[in-house]
Order: sequence, then C-alpha cells, then structure tokens
Amino acid sequence: GLMSIFEELGAIKALDPSSDKAQTLVKKLQSYITENYYSCTNETLSGLGKMYASDGKFIENIDKTGGKGTAEFVKKAIDIYCK
Repeated sequence: GLMSIFEELGAIKALDPSSDKAQTLVKKLQSYITENYYSCTNETLSGLGKMYASDGKFIENIDKTGGKGTAEFVKKAIDIYCK
C-alpha cells in the first residue's frame, strides 16, 4: 500500500521533484491516504510532507523503503504539488 508508493518515489528520486512522474506519484499518495485513512487535503498533505522529512522515524522508514534521500525528495515533491 502506502510504502509501495514511497518505493516508487524512491526509484525516481534522481529526477526533479517537479517532474510529471513525481507529481503523478504525489497525487497517487494523496489519493491512497484519502481512500484508506482520512480526507487528505493539500493542506494535510503539505503537513505530512514536512513530517516525513523532519521526524526521525518517518525518515528512517521512508528511506529504508525507497533508499537514502527518499523522504526529502517526497517532501520537495509534495511542496511543489501543494503550491
């Protein structure tokens, strides 16, 4: 589920976070959260992005799934998506 999306994002972290591929995956992430957990508005998603890249446990788990730097890449892609 959720972690497979982080794995997909990790696979493209060498791309620009504003790339169509990255932005499509952020939309997929937002939809997954809305469908499985709670309504994930852009404001909520933006907050999650900040948490993903600043909380040690989130960074550890996301980077373990997608490779080192994935959490920061996801945050940047989310920031762009939510603007």
